[in-house]
Amino acid sequence: MTASAAGGHDQGAREDGYEPDPNRWRALWVTLVAGFMSLLDVSIVAVALPTIQRQLHASAAEVQWVVSGYALSFGLALVTAGRLGDALDRRRIFLLALSGFVLFSAACGAAPNIMLLVAARIAQGLAAGFMAPQNSALIQQMFRGGERGRAFGFFGATVGISSAVGPLTGGLILALADGAQGWRWIFYVNVPIGILAVLLGRRLLPRTRRSSREHLDLPGVVLLGLGVLALMYPLVQAETGGLTRLWWMFPAGAGLLFAFTRWQRRLLDRGTQPLLDPRLFTTVRGYAVGAGVGTLYFIGFSGVWLVFALFYQHGLGFSPLESGLAVTPFALGSAVAAAVSGRLVDRLGRLLTVGGLTGVILGLGGTALLLRFAPLDIAPWLAAPVLFVGGVGGGCVISPNITMTLRDVPVHMAGAAGGALQTGQRLGAAVGTAALPGLYYLVLGGRSDDYRGALFLAMVAGLVGMAASLALAAYDWRRDRRTREPHRPCPDDVAHSPVHARQT
Repeated sequence: MTASAAGGHDQGAREDGYEPDPNRWRALWVTLVAGFMSLLDVSIVAVALPTIQRQLHASAAEVQWVVSGYALSFGLALVTAGRLGDALDRRRIFLLALSGFVLFSAACGAAPNIMLLVAARIAQGLAAGFMAPQNSALIQQMFRGGERGRAFGFFGATVGISSAVGPLTGGLILALADGAQGWRWIFYVNVPIGILAVLLGRRLLPRTRRSSREHLDLPGVVLLGLGVLALMYPLVQAETGGLTRLWWMFPAGAGLLFAFTRWQRRLLDRGTQPLLDPRLFTTVRGYAVGAGVGTLYFIGFSGVWLVFALFYQHGLGFSPLESGLAVTPFALGSAVAAAVSGRLVDRLGRLLTVGGLTGVILGLGGTALLLRFAPLDIAPWLAAPVLFVGGVGGGCVISPNITMTLRDVPVHMAGAAGGALQTGQRLGAAVGTAALPGLYYLVLGGRSDDYRGALFLAMVAGLVGMAASLALAAYDWRRDRRTREPHRPCPDDVAHSPVHARQT
């Protein structure tokens, strides 16, 4: 389908050739379950690392690759995978990637030593990276208008909740799967769920018909892949001195991404389809701002949960399960608000994101103050309702921002656009998960028992990233109020669709 991403009435055939798929809502749940598993596996393993290290006789640096290897390969695959889905068949790429994810999850659970576990995790992350951009692209393909906003609401809830409940889920699995080998069930649990999702996906997901003349920009793949690798690798190696040892990779990565941008523009001038069309950022309204808002938000959002886990487990002596339960109010608030905010985004627009970011900052800021200054025996209890408020705000950030960022993207570019958006989020998450725990340990290095001071400093740093995201969102909201300019479709979309007027 090469229809425009224009909105419109939810029912009936559209002028652009869109016909509502009767299986679209059931197909959506298949993609959300698969997406939840892939994003959950970014954080769920963290609570099991001490057990894995003991059982497999691994060093601290080796066991860290169980987390960082997955995150790295996940981030590297996103844009290329999205473009392949656009050029070939999103359904085929999704099902192949999901099958690989299930296979490599089983390999992780069965790994007899740390080297095979790390190799299986890298392969599992690669499969997750190929699957992730198909999720948002299939939503754009299957839905229009208000339905698309509601579908992205569920998708945003999946993204937010999977990040917040990873430690809780991991702790719960470890508590239920008693014994020295219980950590393996963190990976095995993906297998039956993934097999069911593959079977349902084969039945429900729509196909994408593409021209045989579509091609993949291989030089672009190399330049982008090396650029993202150069930016992410020092961050995922931060705990072993990567930031100081590999600092030179940051300017090298920036240079590679600059060369990638020039190459993409050169392909456009030749009339050739690039890997990532630069007009997404310059012509599609809301895409550049939305990508920036998401990246800045994930800098603070992702690192906060690791700091909470360190504080509750090392500072207060909580078990992994108790630590996960302590932050569950945020996940609950996020789940409720994300589903509702998807219905409000067409009416409130960027104002919804501004309000959500304000709520997150107030909720997490209030939690930081309570855990810093309130009596320790009651501080976690006092923080629970404040975290819930922050979660409600968080539910009004991710899903509305995804909706506003992607809703005007032409459907034939949806995979690459979704991949680029998630690449920015993965880079933000890598920065946050390196910087915030680093600050936490920096304070403890000066005073080994000042857990509360370490938490407070790390939380303030995370809030700075969220405040920057709020400033960008507020700027975009004020600009929209001031200009009220009509939507300008992507020029390439005009060439692919007879209808390119936006109706929202």
